[in-house]
Amino acid sequence: MEPKDMDLQPEIIEDVARELYIRALKLLPPDIKQGFARLESTETSARAQSVLRTMVTNIEVAERTDNLLCQDTGVPIYNLRIGSGLRFDGHALKAAVRRGCERATREYPLRSSVVHPLTRRNEHTSCGIEVPVIHIDFIDTPGVLELQMIPKGSGSENNSFLKMAIPAEGIDAIKTFVVDCVIAAGGKTCPPTIVGVGIGGTSDLCVALAKRAATRALGTRCADPDGAALEQQLSQAVNALGVGPQGLGGDSTSFAVHIELAATHITMNPVAVNMQCHSARRASARLSAAGVQWGY
Repeated sequence: MEPKDMDLQPEIIEDVARELYIRALKLLPPDIKQGFARLESTETSARAQSVLRTMVTNIEVAERTDNLLCQDTGVPIYNLRIGSGLRFDGHALKAAVRRGCERATREYPLRSSVVHPLTRRNEHTSCGIEVPVIHIDFIDTPGVLELQMIPKGSGSENNSFLKMAIPAEGIDAIKTFVVDCVIAAGGKTCPPTIVGVGIGGTSDLCVALAKRAATRALGTRCADPDGAALEQQLSQAVNALGVGPQGLGGDSTSFAVHIELAATHITMNPVAVNMQCHSARRASARLSAAGVQWGY
């Protein structure tokens, strides 16, 4: 790879950030569509089956007519993973993502859901103080930049919970907390949901882990074997609650429970829950010298 090919050009990042926001709002990832098919095949309630079919029809109509999957354009979140050997200006990189987010909102156009937290003023750019949310991490893949865009709607984000559990309470306290959170959320999260659970770390890291878990692709598993086993147990427990799609009863309360872990202090065990609604939207792009590869 020539040195000039290793520079991250802000104008390219801006264009990709713009396109990702629009794609995320219009194209539902294949794993979520497969999740609907799986739930419908196992659902025992006729009413819940009808609700699931209505959701699937809404998705099909939106994609066929080139419309948004949901009117809520959410809080825009961008996850960037920067490969080795790339040269970039970090400030310019974040500014380019923000410009792309603004352009998507104004040029498409999109309804901006982002307001000032005190005055509630809407600049109609989907941007504001610390928004879009931009996370940057690094990978050892040479010459590659991965961008992921997640529009997080308020219906799911409002159902976020944190408990600073006591280690002596054990795993049972984690299970009880997660189940209680799903019950409290009821139909407000537009189920079936992906229930993201963060365990360990500090309070802020724990909540971030829950968000990461909630926005993981269906079919993925916690990298830790104990965490993966707990995912399976909680998935079964949550779908036994009877909340059902849109909170109207049934077996299909959640596509899955996802867990992310972090080491923590000997005297505490934080656990957080963050949920994703049935319209679990996300879009991704992989940039390299060969061009842009779009995905989910």
